[in-house]
Amino acid sequence: MSFLTFRVVFKGSLKHPHYIITKRGCKCLFWQGEYTVAVSINDYLDVYCPYYETPQPHSRMERYILFMVNHDGYLTCEHRMRGFKRWECNRPQSPDGPLRFSEKFQLFTPFSLGFEFRPGHEYYYISSPHPNHAGKPCLKLKVYVKPTNGSGYESPEPFLTDRSHRCRADGPCLAALLFLLLALLLARI
Repeated sequence: MSFLTFRVVFKGSLKHPHYIITKRGCKCLFWQGEYTVAVSINDYLDVYCPYYETPQPHSRMERYILFMVNHDGYLTCEHRMRGFKRWECNRPQSPDGPLRFSEKFQLFTPFSLGFEFRPGHEYYYISSPHPNHAGKPCLKLKVYVKPTNGSGYESPEPFLTDRSHRCRADGPCLAALLFLLLALLLARI
């Protein structure tokens, strides 16, 4: 039998153990709902999709769609709440072995499909069963990115996590934008 597995690889992983989080073998009871893990910038989260070496009935093989969602989507297990599909576990009998996806928790990404993470913020992942497996439970993973010590760096605004710093048309964001436009116009004169 195979299960959805998350592995967190901490930077300097040769000195630190890997944490394996599975639906069945973990004391954290991830299979019953949710799990939280704290990571640092430059750590990795590896997702291993369910894999079956021996033939199984199609209906018994697990398939998942994994989403990154906002806090509301995490609480309700609803991926339509400002979430997006991150990965799809849809090849449980791949001849190349189990599918593996990796998330690197980094401040900047050179990849268009990459994601940038802010220290001190939480990020949320949920699984949704493949449409042909409706009714299976939703698995939830909360990832907390630990603050960096002594860093004066303020990373970009988060995409899914923080609602408290949104710009309003009548607030300081508009004034800053107008000031920037005025400075650009004066620079051209």
